[in-house]
Amino acid sequence: MSGIERTASRTAVLVCQARAAADGRLAVGRFADPVAARMLRPAERVPVDEVRAGAPAEAESWKDRAAYESVRACAEIMVPRTVAIDDALRAHPSPQLVVLGAGLDTRAWRLAELADTDVWEVDHPASQQDKQDRLADPGPLLATARSVRFTPVDFTADDLGSALRAAGHDASVPTTWLWEGVVPYLTRADVRTTVRAVVGSSAPGSTLVLNYQGPSLKASVGRLVARVLSSSVTAKEPWRSLWKPQQMAALLTGNGLRVVSDEDLLAISERLESGARGRASLRSGRVAVALTGHR
Repeated sequence: MSGIERTASRTAVLVCQARAAADGRLAVGRFADPVAARMLRPAERVPVDEVRAGAPAEAESWKDRAAYESVRACAEIMVPRTVAIDDALRAHPSPQLVVLGAGLDTRAWRLAELADTDVWEVDHPASQQDKQDRLADPGPLLATARSVRFTPVDFTADDLGSALRAAGHDASVPTTWLWEGVVPYLTRADVRTTVRAVVGSSAPGSTLVLNYQGPSLKASVGRLVARVLSSSVTAKEPWRSLWKPQQMAALLTGNGLRVVSDEDLLAISERLESGARGRASLRSGRVAVALTGHR
């Protein structure tokens, strides 16, 4: 997620738990993330195992039940979001992939299509250190990507382009940019600054794959309830900006990008026949693809 936090992102852990819970259970044949469970610590796997078993443990506390429900609901969101993004990455390959707000993303360790791709994972230093510790324990996890470079950036303070140049990113070579699960946690000003930095570091033929959140009263109320029930995730990592599709399109096209698709997660989930129940959250979550120039 964003560089707002000064400790490792807890939202990143929840998202990883959700992918681990969904692996082999939801949208089988279209969704898979066998690496996610490998990045979780033993205590973090407990609600994952319960969700995979289809029921929470008996005599658990309300906090344990909240953890179970959070992982279960998040898994329904992560399946269509992951499938849509993976499909976009396959459809728009580049020799360079920059993952903005990488968190515990697993693509550089599970996508065979990245064998000829150099990957830059951009995130807050605390989150990156936490991820590298998880990758090394109990033994090194080998990447499927050609290379992975961890690039510490605080989106609210640091210059993204300068940080990437220092890490070896070549702005004259086409790049695929993945920006997933970050936008809601940034202010509108920080989102605009990041879009400009992406465009400024993109050669013609580059692609931005963007996940963002649209306004939804029902989803906002649900998130507020979750904050009351659990102080471990959403209370400490609040949303700061929501975007209507036309607002996001205006931002992207105003910076020279051409939007080729923008779809809500509910439509994707229905195509996958994943049986998701959280329709409000799925309807407000979106994945857009935008291009710079032409290939």
